[in-house]
Amino acid sequence: MAVSDGVVKKIILSYTYVAIWIFLSFTVIVYNKYILDRKMYNWPYPISLTMIHMAFCSSLAYVLVRVLKLVEPVSMSRDLYLRSVVPIGALYSLSLWFSNSAYIYLSVSFIQMLKALMPVAVYSIGVLFKKEGFKNETMANMLSISFGVAIAAYGEAKFDTWGVSLQLMAVAFEATRLVLIQILLNSKGISLNPITSLYYIAPCCLVFLSVPWLIMEYPSLRDNSSFHLDFVIFGTNSFCAFALNLAVFLLVGKTSALTMNVAGVVKDWLLIAFSWSVIKDTVTPVNLIGYGLAFLGVAYYNHSKLQALKASEAQKKAQQADEEAGRLLEEREGESGNGRKSDNQS
Repeated sequence: MAVSDGVVKKIILSYTYVAIWIFLSFTVIVYNKYILDRKMYNWPYPISLTMIHMAFCSSLAYVLVRVLKLVEPVSMSRDLYLRSVVPIGALYSLSLWFSNSAYIYLSVSFIQMLKALMPVAVYSIGVLFKKEGFKNETMANMLSISFGVAIAAYGEAKFDTWGVSLQLMAVAFEATRLVLIQILLNSKGISLNPITSLYYIAPCCLVFLSVPWLIMEYPSLRDNSSFHLDFVIFGTNSFCAFALNLAVFLLVGKTSALTMNVAGVVKDWLLIAFSWSVIKDTVTPVNLIGYGLAFLGVAYYNHSKLQALKASEAQKKAQQADEEAGRLLEEREGESGNGRKSDNQS
């Protein structure tokens, strides 16, 4: 059967969005590593880099939302902002700070392997906050992912305890943020896309990060007379970070969140290959075996979530069909009742 031009165009567009997202996500990670690593650009100030990103992204988000009006803002009271957005912003700032800090101590490939623990953290925190039900099968899957990451860590040639601690804290804060978005925003009917998220959350991050920045990085930057802000490096780096959020907006909006998860797996393998072949990071066979086990666990988890989503949608459709059938039956009974009544009157 011939495939219509519309379907072909849709498939090409979907693959284009996926390719753009993979390219930008790949670029931001490698670019951040290049800036922060002491053996490369040698600018080991992760808080400063994160603050530059947040200032740039919040400014552009403001232009898109308020000036150009390309994205609709969300109706939000001051009380809701303080109770919901501010805690999420605090967690996001900690997640970005610690994840960027990890690039100073760990290889790109090993960081991607540690990020495989994200489903474990999200599920565990979801159970803790009673957003997820405890299931033995799911917990066994989480343990298999953790076991795979542990093997990968055991095989890491340049293992750094502090770097691993930073990345694990980043995963924990990011997972908590994702669960709190469900509790504090989604449960109240508020949904933020990547652009409105930056519009509301990036200024919060900037404020929260300014405190540790003044204590930990500002004195060093002030005393370093040789430092000057390279607008080409930091401008293009910040633009890539903002473009990545736009790509997420397009990818999820035009395809689905599941497509993004699958694309994320492809991106992780590409980063590991790039880290080994171009940056010359050491990737051992034990690394790959451990990450392979974790990858299988994550793939099974995504498959289970997809099946649950399909079952939920099928149940909703069946419920809607039952309600529609009930309404039609009531209408027919009403019509037949009216017919009998008119016959009696005659």
